[in-house]
Amino acid sequence: MPDAVARFAGFAAEYDAARPQPPAELTTVLMQWSGTTAPDVVDVGAGTGLSAAIWAGRARRVTAVEPGARMRTVALARLGLTQDPAAAQAGDDLAGPVDAAVPAAGVPTRFAVVAGTAEETGLPDACADIVTASQAMHWFDAARALPEIARILRSGGVFAAYDCDWPPCIDWETDAAYTAFDDRVRELESARGLLPPHAGKRHLETLADSGLFRFVSEIALLSREQGDASRLADVALSQGGTKALLEAGATEDEIGLTALREVAARTLPTTRPWWWTYRIRMGVR
Repeated sequence: MPDAVARFAGFAAEYDAARPQPPAELTTVLMQWSGTTAPDVVDVGAGTGLSAAIWAGRARRVTAVEPGARMRTVALARLGLTQDPAAAQAGDDLAGPVDAAVPAAGVPTRFAVVAGTAEETGLPDACADIVTASQAMHWFDAARALPEIARILRSGGVFAAYDCDWPPCIDWETDAAYTAFDDRVRELESARGLLPPHAGKRHLETLADSGLFRFVSEIALLSREQGDASRLADVALSQGGTKALLEAGATEDEIGLTALREVAARTLPTTRPWWWTYRIRMGVR
């Protein structure tokens, strides 16, 4: 079974264009819970920077930790950062921290993109007020990742693992077609041994069972975006299971993508509002 880096390699730009961005209100919730203003934030499994970017103007510093080089390349562009010259000369264009001031309304925010994993961030002790993991915790080895996250959190700091529900709420027919597609992908992933090694999103229970957090809770937030039939297909193609099955030789007909495209072409001929539900699991250090 390919790991997260291998599974998502090769289509970082397409992933970034299709995937939703977490709601901006999430930053307000996490700052309130952590009792901070202008916090130091670490985003683990940061991907293309979709989750890190929402902190512009809110956080003092944001460090995006991502193991995939191609994902980091897209994150650099999204966050307005430049390539590290020394790392480029060494033949690894993203080997070290890449840091730049990013103008934004509110608090001046400094971003950094670094190579690392949730299990081994490479960051110093107690360096973060808030640590986040967006659409990523099911790829973590929780037995190793949660102690590492606790290590880099300051006392009273907050860890938040959040995921959006699939599919977005559009209309009943489109939603039903996407659900059927998603069920088929999961069925084939399981049958072919392609599920993530730590599949499942019982993140709240995992946080509580770790004994590393003094209190845990879960809330939901709503995010509104826009999309048409083309974007819906791109969202489906951005899912790791879809990618893994197609690379393993499955056809779009077999995984139900053709049927989804047909429904979406009828129900989404033009751009319409989409509503994404985000589930946020939070633990206080």
